[in-house]
Amino acid sequence: MSAGAAPKRRRLEVEDIGDVTFVRFTDSKILDEANVQVIGEQLFSLVDNHGRKNLLLDFSRVEYMTSAFLGKLVTLNKKVQQAGGRLALCNIAHKEIFDIFVITGLKRLFNIYRDEQEALQSF
Repeated sequence: MSAGAAPKRRRLEVEDIGDVTFVRFTDSKILDEANVQVIGEQLFSLVDNHGRKNLLLDFSRVEYMTSAFLGKLVTLNKKVQQAGGRLALCNIAHKEIFDIFVITGLKRLFNIYRDEQEALQSF
């Protein structure tokens, strides 16, 4: 590693709960393109490289996110389905974030739950 290169910070906290992989975002703002790319790669890697197919994404810390990140979530949903699994979202605490899912019509695409307990029971 060169002296100028900073190590890639983990953008996700990952925990296995039974056969469900619980993923909590560490950032409150998912806005810049580089950040969206890193988070997308880390999420895709869970399915592609680690064989995880049931994912639960916890949005409790997320206050802002870009539409480019929605594209990553749609791609992740396709990957999970192709692997024979399921993607669920929970703890969308900020009304603005929830409204994005409603306005874009993605609320119908994703399984969205109030909290992780309700989401875990759905698997």
